[in-house]
Amino acid sequence: MLPIILLSVFGIALLFLGFAKSKAILLPATLLFIAIAFGASFVDWGKNYMYFNDMLLSTNLSIAFTAIVLLSAFMVVSLSSSFLEDESAQPAEYYAIMLFSLVGAIMMISFENLIMLFVGVEILSVAMYVLTGSDKRNLRSNEAALKYFLMGSFATGIMLFGLALLYGTSGSFVLSDLRSYVNGGVAYGSPLLLYMGLLLLLVGILFKVSAAPFHFWTPDVYEGAPTLFTAFMSTVVKTAGFAALLRLLSFSFTGIYSFWGVILMAVTVITLVVSNFTAVYQSSFKRMMAYSSISHAGYLLIALTAVGQQSKQALVFYSLAYSVATIAAFGVLLVVSRHQSGEGKPTDESYDAFNGLARQNPLLGFIMTVAMLSLAGIPLTAGFWGKFMVFTTAANRGIFWLLVVAVLMSAVSIYYYFRVIIAMYLRDGQTTAIRVAPFYRYVLIAATILTIVLGILPNLVRSLV
Repeated sequence: MLPIILLSVFGIALLFLGFAKSKAILLPATLLFIAIAFGASFVDWGKNYMYFNDMLLSTNLSIAFTAIVLLSAFMVVSLSSSFLEDESAQPAEYYAIMLFSLVGAIMMISFENLIMLFVGVEILSVAMYVLTGSDKRNLRSNEAALKYFLMGSFATGIMLFGLALLYGTSGSFVLSDLRSYVNGGVAYGSPLLLYMGLLLLLVGILFKVSAAPFHFWTPDVYEGAPTLFTAFMSTVVKTAGFAALLRLLSFSFTGIYSFWGVILMAVTVITLVVSNFTAVYQSSFKRMMAYSSISHAGYLLIALTAVGQQSKQALVFYSLAYSVATIAAFGVLLVVSRHQSGEGKPTDESYDAFNGLARQNPLLGFIMTVAMLSLAGIPLTAGFWGKFMVFTTAANRGIFWLLVVAVLMSAVSIYYYFRVIIAMYLRDGQTTAIRVAPFYRYVLIAATILTIVLGILPNLVRSLV
């Protein structure tokens, strides 16, 4: 758990660096800190170690999810050079909060004790509340932060009540003890409390990953938050949340699959149907991406519903494919919206902002096209193999009706993803040539190359878990 210690120390160091007269050192320092934590996460590769009084467990699976979270954070931070140009921004504080949030994400990924799960969720959530409302001059950002905080507080209370019921029925917060109780060990209470506790715990975590019907906060928060933090939220938080669900359900509660499996199937169907049909009617790109995030939560839930060894591989691969494509899409949006506001126009985050983009800026158009194709699950992109692996888990489990729903909803998603591609290549717009900083451009190109390479050679990642 060296990354947790390093990120905590680095976060504090960034706050002190904020006192320096020049802000130029903050971005490279943050990237260096994340890179060091990324490398340190592989120290325990191939070993199973318990840390912090046996409250955190390091395995190859947890290391893989940690690597995805840190890679996502590295790419998002790489796109944050605008902080250094904005006199009202506080980049040292933003970067420090992002590093602290990564500590919470890693706790959610590696927890062995439910107390650590709760602490991780809270560290990550509080950081997201602050970052959502970081643009204090923007009323939409203020409103989004308030909504997120209020609804997130209720979800946290529900989750905490579930943890209390699980402790009351099993007498322990340790996952192995819960597993023994579920599989017929010594009972300290009624099985009804076990079911109620697990249900409330699921509600709390499903809220964090934007699964329907606990998704209502997502469109407003994604639209109101600064775009950079929206990208961070939609990738890091989702990856950590699903890693926590996988750890919880696949280890401790397989003995009562008949209970939570039905619940997850219902949530999956609701999530897929609501998100994809609602995304069709959106005119804002950021709101569309919010419903896209909800729909991808539905696909990830399919792998959880068909829990097994293949589910672990599918979740890791899908999380990586989704994160890379989403960051590339938001990266292009950041460039386009910043260019328009620089010309004295109001920031446009609708589909019209991309009209004619590919003609004047073919590289940005290509990057956005690959990202949209991957999110839609088109072959020769990482998103295709991500969905293929998820659908395979459902087929192997025999849940064919759920597979049919997922395929139909995937077909619906093609409509709103291709709206962006059509706008860039087939519509006339006022977009002129956009100058992109070299490092920013390299990050977007790297995300695109990774999406294509994983689409051609998916076993590069799948064989690691």
